[in-house]
Amino acid sequence: MRGWWQELAGLVLPVDCAGCGAVRVLVCAGCREALSAAGAGPVRPSPRPGGLPLVHAAAVYEGGVRALLLAHKERGALPLAGVLGEALAVAVLAGRPRDECGPVGTGPGPGPDSEDVALVPVPSARRQVRARGHDPARRIALAAAGRLRRAGVPARVAPVLRLRRAVADQAGLGARQRRENLAGALTVCRDGARLTDGARIVLVDDLITTGATLAEAARAVRTAGLTAGPGEVLRAAVVAAPADSFGRLLGAGPRRPATRTGQKSRE
Repeated sequence: MRGWWQELAGLVLPVDCAGCGAVRVLVCAGCREALSAAGAGPVRPSPRPGGLPLVHAAAVYEGGVRALLLAHKERGALPLAGVLGEALAVAVLAGRPRDECGPVGTGPGPGPDSEDVALVPVPSARRQVRARGHDPARRIALAAAGRLRRAGVPARVAPVLRLRRAVADQAGLGARQRRENLAGALTVCRDGARLTDGARIVLVDDLITTGATLAEAARAVRTAGLTAGPGEVLRAAVVAAPADSFGRLLGAGPRRPATRTGQKSRE
């Protein structure tokens, strides 16, 4: 019966690990280790765009992690949202103020009186959602919110950001071009204040490269007055970031789990 169910699952799930190609497994142990957030920490691109919030990432954007994110975003491997959401949840907790409890799975979680967390995903353009068949950042955010709630953290997804004008495809654009492309492109929906009321906002996305997208999202949130006040530190969390963006803050890149050789992926 087990073999029969495995064959049936192979019809609807990837039969090979989307990260490294290991057969008959959705995500292999090695790629899970790469996403385990062992090196989770603050990241900052260079040059740093103005208004960029404090960003934490769970993993280095390379090898199996890169392949997993691309499989989920561009090839519709929707079951990967679970493992990617778990990594995002750890990045969210890694960015909490120091007076709060430790990360998921490292001891007692926050109690029922803990501050609510509103995960605000960066929206995709409608044409991209139609082409992909889903909104990657929102799907991962929903998985992360579920993981946080199971750990005792009151969390919800608040999709309050929307594009108010068309933007060009970011692929191939440099840091300055991306900032210009996104300047003023995001706004908060009419129900934004209600959807985030009483919660600490954390902007979330699957990846940070130049930081232009998160900086624009932060501008929109601040302009709408959703932050508590001028002294509040707006935070963001992503699944992955380039290795050198960790090192600029920490003095050294995060620990990298061993990965298989010969990995190939397309962006």
